[in-house]
Amino acid sequence: MSCDRLVIIPTYNEKENIEKMVRTVFSLPLTFHVLIIDDGSPDGTADIVKRLQEEFKDTLHMVEREGKLGLGTAYIRGFNWALRGGYNFIFEMDADFSHNPKDLIRLHKACSEEGADLSVGSRYVKGGSVKNWDYKRILLSFCASWYVRLILWIGVKDPTAGFVCYKREVLEKIALKKIQFIGYAFQIEMKYTALRHGFKLKEVPIAFIDRELGHSKMSSKIFREALLGVWIIKNKEL
Repeated sequence: MSCDRLVIIPTYNEKENIEKMVRTVFSLPLTFHVLIIDDGSPDGTADIVKRLQEEFKDTLHMVEREGKLGLGTAYIRGFNWALRGGYNFIFEMDADFSHNPKDLIRLHKACSEEGADLSVGSRYVKGGSVKNWDYKRILLSFCASWYVRLILWIGVKDPTAGFVCYKREVLEKIALKKIQFIGYAFQIEMKYTALRHGFKLKEVPIAFIDRELGHSKMSSKIFREALLGVWIIKNKEL
């Protein structure tokens, strides 16, 4: 395999964004492979990816699932796919450009050169920011992060962040079958579990930009899962 870096991008109705995202990742000065996990998007997202696969043979991959099965299960499916494929650096990111693909290079550097086992694109460390959110949403997100740190006693400023690079060893050590949550609590659970196993986490400042095209997948159910789930995460066995 000529590349040991895989970017996992879950999709559901991302026809406005997916082609631009794929082309942007493949235009970076560092080579990445891309795995799309599509949950049966009725808008034709998967058809766009299939067309792109004809152009990007052996570098653009896709797993199609039937129906919305949740962000966490999409990433678990992607992690297992990546481990079987022999990738050493496995990334999570959104399809809607809220995560800047250029920051993949800095996340990779944190793990490949700076001693981190997993790196997190963080909104809330020095140099990080949020754009296009109203003050109520920023306050809610910031308070939720503070709440998670208070309950779990972890020094991660942005525990719900979904822009992450994992070294292969982290995903091999974590019992992925035991990860319980599918929404924002999934992101918390993965980071907390990695830290409990003794892995080193580094937060990399990013500018998080709210999506301009398509529709947000955020819901009150997902938010409640994160708030209540931290107590379950705190008491779970590795």
